[in-house]
Amino acid sequence: MASSVHPRVLKLTKQDGQSYGFFLRIEMGKEGHLVRNVEKGGPAEQAGMKDGDRVLRVNGVFVDKEEHTRVVELVKESGLSVTFQVLDEESYEMAKEKGISLSEEGQARPTQQPVMNGVAGAIPKPKLCYLVKGEKGYGFSLTSMRGVQGMFLSEVDPSGVAAKAGVQNNDRLIELNGDNVESSNHEQIVDKVKASGNSVVFLVVDREADRYYKNKQIKLAGGMATVKHLPHKPRIAELTKGPDGYGFYLRQQHAKLGHFIKDIDAGSPADKAGLKDMDRLVAVNGDPVDSLEHEQVVEKIRQCGKKCTLLVVDGETDQMYKMACVSPLLYWDEVMDSHSEAAEPAAATPSQESSEHKPRLCLLEKTSGGFGFHLNAIQGLSGQFVKEVASGSPADKAGLADDNIVIEVNGDNVENKSYEEVVEMIKKSGNRLEMLVIEEAAYDYFKDKNIPITTALIGTSKTNKPATPPVKAKEPKKQEDHPAPAPVTAKAPSPSPPPSPILAANLTPPHSPAPAAAPSQDSPKETRKRSVSSSSSASEGDDERF
Repeated sequence: MASSVHPRVLKLTKQDGQSYGFFLRIEMGKEGHLVRNVEKGGPAEQAGMKDGDRVLRVNGVFVDKEEHTRVVELVKESGLSVTFQVLDEESYEMAKEKGISLSEEGQARPTQQPVMNGVAGAIPKPKLCYLVKGEKGYGFSLTSMRGVQGMFLSEVDPSGVAAKAGVQNNDRLIELNGDNVESSNHEQIVDKVKASGNSVVFLVVDREADRYYKNKQIKLAGGMATVKHLPHKPRIAELTKGPDGYGFYLRQQHAKLGHFIKDIDAGSPADKAGLKDMDRLVAVNGDPVDSLEHEQVVEKIRQCGKKCTLLVVDGETDQMYKMACVSPLLYWDEVMDSHSEAAEPAAATPSQESSEHKPRLCLLEKTSGGFGFHLNAIQGLSGQFVKEVASGSPADKAGLADDNIVIEVNGDNVENKSYEEVVEMIKKSGNRLEMLVIEEAAYDYFKDKNIPITTALIGTSKTNKPATPPVKAKEPKKQEDHPAPAPVTAKAPSPSPPPSPILAANLTPPHSPAPAAAPSQDSPKETRKRSVSSSSSASEGDDERF
C-alpha cells in the first residue's frame, strides 16, 4: 500500500558566482541532512525548499545514509543546476519512527513534476480513476497481452462508468484500492473488484506513460499519479483574518483521526472561504498536518498571522482518497503545478521563468538612503506600481523592478487599497518591508483566469512579519554550510520627481528620519479554549478558536 510519506522534487538553478541560497548541515540530536537558513528570494526558496527539510536524493542518488561530506561533494559537483528530493521535517521524523524505507519512497517519487526555481516541467503521469458501479456494471473488460506482464482494461464502453472515470482502452492496471496488482492474474483481480463492493479506485497507466517509466526502470505507485480524473476534489481555502479572527474552531476528536473544522461563524472569513462543518484539515500553507499533534497544528495556524491557506476535504472526498491510499496533497501539488505551467511560456529560459512569470516576494532592508524606489499610481485607476528603482538600493537588491505591480505589503493585500493607504503602510513598516509584486503580463493572465495572486503561486509559506536575518553561530563538530553571498551596500541616488498625472511617493529620501518601530505580529482578537473532559467519546475532543 502507498505510505503517507510525501517527498518533493526540486530543481535549483543559479548564476555563476551565486549560491543556491541555503545551508546544508547535520546537527547533533537530529537525523539526516538538514536544510537551514533558506535565503528569501534565493533559488532554494523559489523552488519551494523549506527550513528543516531533509535531503533524500541529490541528482537521483539516495544520500540519507551517506556521509555529510559526500552529500556536499555531490552538490558542488553538480555545477549551476542540481535536483533535490526532499522531505519535510515532520514526515521525515514520522518515517524514521515507523521504520518506513525512504530509499523506496525515493524511487516512487522522482517522476513528480520537478520544480525548477518554482517552475514545473511536464512528465507523463499514471492516473487515478474512481468508479461507482452503474446499472450495467463498470463498463470494461480485463485482458492480458502475450509477453507483457499485467492486466489491461479493454472494451471500455464510451458511455460507461469506466470511460467517464478516465479509463481508456489498453490502459494497464497498476493498483486496485491502493494494492499493487501487477503480478495478480485475471481471477484474482476479478475477486478484488467484487470484494470492493459498488465502488473501486484504479491506478492505471496509458501506453505512452508506461513506456516512459519502463525505460527509466521506475516502479509506479499512487503517489505519482494525476488526480484530475477523480470526481471529488479537495478545497483550497484562502483566509484573511477579520477583527474576530478566522471564525472557526479546530477540533481533534479522539474517536476519529484527524483535525476537523467546527462551529463556523456565519459571515466570517472561514464561512466566506467555503469551509464546511467537519471538513478535515489536510495542510496549512501546503505543509501536511496529519502527523502533527493538535497543539502543533494550532501553533502552525497562529504563525500564519493575518492570512493562511488551508487544504481541506469533506467526508466523501476523504473516503475516496483513503480508498486510493494516497494523500489529498496530490491535489495541492497538481494545482500549484498547473498555476506555474500556465504562467510560463514554453520557450522561456530558466532565468526568465523564475523572474517574469510569477509573483516575487521581496524583502527590503532600509538604509540611510531609504528603500530606493518610487511608488506610483495613475489617477482614476486602481492599483499601485513600482518606478525608478535605484541601482544598488535595497529595492534593487530585493528584486524590485520598474512597473512591477504591488499585490501585498507586509502580508496585506493592497490591490483595492487607495494610494494614500499603501504609502502609509510602507511608512509604518519601519526598517523592514516585505512586498509581493508581479509583472504586468503575469498579472493580466492571472486576472483573466480568476486565479488569486498569492504567495502560494511561488510555493512559499506565507509570513506577515519578515524573519530576523540568520546569525551564523559556532557550528557543531560535524557540520558544513553553503552560505549565500554577502550583500553589497550602496546608497541610492536621489530620483527625479514623477510626471504630474502620476501619484508618486519617493521612498529614497536623502536623509531619512528615524523610522517608527515595526508593528508586532497580529494575534487573534479572542482565543478561547473550550473545557474538555478526559473522556474519549466521539463527541468530545480538543478545540481551539481561530
